[in-house]
Amino acid sequence: MDARATFGGGVAVITGAGNGIGAGLARHAAALGMTVVLVDIDASAIAALREELPGAIDLACDVRDHGALENVAAQVYSEVGPVRLLVNNAGVEQFGYLWDTPVANWDRLVAINVSGVFYGIRAFLPRMIATQTPSWVWNLSSIGGVVAVPLQAPYIMSKHAVLALTECLRLEVELAGHADRIHVQAVLPGTVKSNIFEAALGVDDGDVAAAETQRTAMLDIKAQAMNPLEAAQVVFDQSASGEFYLLTQPDYVGNAMSERAAILADRRAPVLRTKPRFDPARH
Repeated sequence: MDARATFGGGVAVITGAGNGIGAGLARHAAALGMTVVLVDIDASAIAALREELPGAIDLACDVRDHGALENVAAQVYSEVGPVRLLVNNAGVEQFGYLWDTPVANWDRLVAINVSGVFYGIRAFLPRMIATQTPSWVWNLSSIGGVVAVPLQAPYIMSKHAVLALTECLRLEVELAGHADRIHVQAVLPGTVKSNIFEAALGVDDGDVAAAETQRTAMLDIKAQAMNPLEAAQVVFDQSASGEFYLLTQPDYVGNAMSERAAILADRRAPVLRTKPRFDPARH
């Protein structure tokens, strides 16, 4: 099915819309004729994007605050209309050895990357079900959701969690009898340009150098990363065609998925690599 025919004219709510793939998804949604609701903790970023996108609405919100997301959902449904597409995208990174990671950093990442997805579902999905119209829920996992990477354990863990949550949610939607109208899909971006590595937290003590070396390695990879708008088009097209796993780089991310399946099937221990697993040159 054509993405414009599927999504055009509907309302899209995108968290983490101020940068990276979130901004790319917002731009492509607007190009398809959607009314885009931009949600981000960075009010200035989404205000600037709102000026660029016809009819867009910006609502500053911290996805760690369930009540704030509930208020966003209530405002959207009362002032904009029923949501056709919910994108739970907001996420942050963390570098460093797990035992060096400050507890506050861990709590922040889990609250944004995992609880933020749950809060989005809790705020919007009951309303989407009640409207009894076709709707889509995209939860942003990552290629990180199917690999193991040292010095990024909190982020990798969170993306495994989001992938499992999304797979379970799809089954629950079917069990509850809503699968004909509510389409749950997992988005697994590979390397897509954003400021996530620059904005990532590191460690306060312990092996600070190891954390910063990993940041540098990821920033080097960023130079080869996919344009967010191109990634968005791929994701929208795959969604419209009915895929469950939406991959920005089907070969690259798909190879990582196949490798993960083989590792589990063979019960092999993780192997330390000399290059970061996210290197797009490997696909």
